[in-house]
Amino acid sequence: MDRIKMLTPSLPSIPWQDKPEGCTAPMWRYSENPIIDRNPLPDVARIFNSAVVPYEDGYVGVFRGEQRDGVPHIYFGRSSDAIHWSFEEEKIRFRDSEGRDLQPVYAYDPRLVKVEDTYYAIWCQDMYGAAIGMAETKDFRSFTRLENPFLPYNRNAVLFPRKIGGNYVMLSRPCDNGHTAFGDIFLSESPDLMYWGKHRHVMGRTCNWWEGLKIGAGPAPIETDKGWLLFYHGVVNTCNGYVYSIGAAILDINEPSRVLHRCKNYVLAPEMWYEERGFVPNVCFPCAALTDSDTGRIALYYGCADSYVGVVFTTVQEIYDYILEHDCLQPEDGSDGRR
Repeated sequence: MDRIKMLTPSLPSIPWQDKPEGCTAPMWRYSENPIIDRNPLPDVARIFNSAVVPYEDGYVGVFRGEQRDGVPHIYFGRSSDAIHWSFEEEKIRFRDSEGRDLQPVYAYDPRLVKVEDTYYAIWCQDMYGAAIGMAETKDFRSFTRLENPFLPYNRNAVLFPRKIGGNYVMLSRPCDNGHTAFGDIFLSESPDLMYWGKHRHVMGRTCNWWEGLKIGAGPAPIETDKGWLLFYHGVVNTCNGYVYSIGAAILDINEPSRVLHRCKNYVLAPEMWYEERGFVPNVCFPCAALTDSDTGRIALYYGCADSYVGVVFTTVQEIYDYILEHDCLQPEDGSDGRR
């Protein structure tokens, strides 16, 4: 068996449940899902598609809060165990580098990534069309907006947790201004988080039913000694609407536009009531992952039916073995993504 190890910090307090007896899937759900229910705050109807990280002696997160007026914004939360969360009632107040208020018109589906000594929140917002917004913080008390990395239209952006070749690297999914009926994952680089270039194609849709319409990056890629472990969402259009499932792949460690391994099967699909029934049914949408390198444990956080937040567990060895067992690279996956 080919052994794999995560090159990430240890996290002894990672939430965890052992794999249930008889479970044959590569990931298994937390028995107390969903961990965030409806109406979590007076003016917020639903929290979902959110991101968490370890911080100090506990955990913090940026959360998509769908307000009762239907406009999504980002809220801040804290937890001692990464399962039970308390939220600030007011949305995060973003400011520019001069300290002036700079709130997005709306903001949703945030990711949260630590690079060196700074935490970066990345989300989708309006910039005369769907585009990527970014902010940085070191203390989670103040959030400073950065320049928007890309023109409209774009969604599903996430930074790699370290620089590669001296540059920041970001995954994104170019799209249109509607509920995009297409989409591949691309990669871009920047020396300073202001100017972005060296755009590369990473992964495209496939003929596999669960990712035949579009795909998009999920949590920050996880560094391992075999490459970057990427969880992503795949979408299929059915007679009853879109269905969002979760897939997994391994990207080259030094040139992550090259896909080394790609799982033909989904690793999680809507099956439970809180995934199948909600404001938008049949959605498993991954946004964050906690990892413990000592044990190989992974806790993946995902939005459920645009209504709840759930957690699933796996180990890096189990998910890696499953990817290799069902490896099915597409014709251009191994290229460097240039044309």
